Amino acid sequence: MNNNNFLLETAQKGFRITVGAATSLIETVQNPQKRSEAISQIQLELNQKAQEWAQKGEITEQEAQAFVNNLLNQKPWEKGASGIKNPSNNSSNSSSSNNVNWELQELIEEIVALRTELEAMRQSEDNQ
Repeated sequence: MNNNNFLLETAQKGFRITVGAATSLIETVQNPQKRSEAISQIQLELNQKAQEWAQKGEITEQEAQAFVNNLLNQKPWEKGASGIKNPSNNSSNSSSSNNVNWELQELIEEIVALRTELEAMRQSEDNQ
């Protein structure tokens, strides 16, 4: 019995939310002042989100660059029989390393392109 009340209350609340949202939408569409306020609010929220995403993107870009630099600075060295460090002669390691470097470079270029695009979007929003 208690479960039925919960379902009924949830259904009523969902119905009221839907009716309220529809009423607000109709009022906003019919009233030019409310419509302009809603558009301004949406633009403000979008600008705030764009700034937040740009900051996160910048941090992620810096972390990715540090990670890539760290990977590129690491060399696969092995100790030879004489105790002198020599680079590994394994051709599969070299091929794999070249492939990883190529993929990392592609990722860096993609991050830079995304950052440039985001900055352009931010500037165009500031000009509006």
